[in-house]
Amino acid sequence: MLEALIFDVDGTLADTERVHLAAFNAAFAAEGLDWRWDEALYTRLLQVSGGKERIRHYWHEVHPDRQDIDGTELAALIERLHEVKTAFYEEAVRQGAVQLRPGVLELIEQARQAGLRLAIATTTSPVNIAALLRSAMGPDWRLAFEVVEDASTAPRKKPHPQVYLQTLARLNLPPARALALEDSANGLQAARAAGLATVITRNAFTAHHDFSGALRVLDDLSGIDLDTLRRWHAEASGAQPS
Repeated sequence: MLEALIFDVDGTLADTERVHLAAFNAAFAAEGLDWRWDEALYTRLLQVSGGKERIRHYWHEVHPDRQDIDGTELAALIERLHEVKTAFYEEAVRQGAVQLRPGVLELIEQARQAGLRLAIATTTSPVNIAALLRSAMGPDWRLAFEVVEDASTAPRKKPHPQVYLQTLARLNLPPARALALEDSANGLQAARAAGLATVITRNAFTAHHDFSGALRVLDDLSGIDLDTLRRWHAEASGAQPS
């Protein structure tokens, strides 16, 4: 029954959020803004999927009465901030600030050896994905993933299921033959809306989320092998492990 694993990126493949937070604050400082997000504020802002969307949401919070008549001023600010933030993030990753979460690489290797298909379904940018996985898996990281759907191909952010629906379509698989791995409530809602059984590996930024409907909720993937995932997936579908 289980033919594919579909991974989220930020918070699932790697604990990236503190590095993203530092990069946002570095970009605000570089652009002369007096904004500074602490972990409590950023944890709340993570309820908004997508970096640009997060900046826009915060701008409206701190400027509730300010009008951007045609939207160009705010759009230009968001683009500039996100570009600078991405550059800071890439450099931090290049310097080794981010590693894959426990058990992730081992599970990916097991799945590849067993012939399972691997995919990525994320709302982060392709630049961020490449920076992370090039550092963690080497320059040929793309060969491990048959399908990569991201912010450039699926603009409707989680909890909308667009990114998962497109991933399944490109894999040409029904949702019953795949398993999603996520870390957040928005990710779980997106995957479940696409019909996917979902395993959650929560982290410090998402531990308080409501994970009702998840197949399992774990602290990480250490000690979780492919046979275990197959068994859980089979239990969810009422089938025998394949």
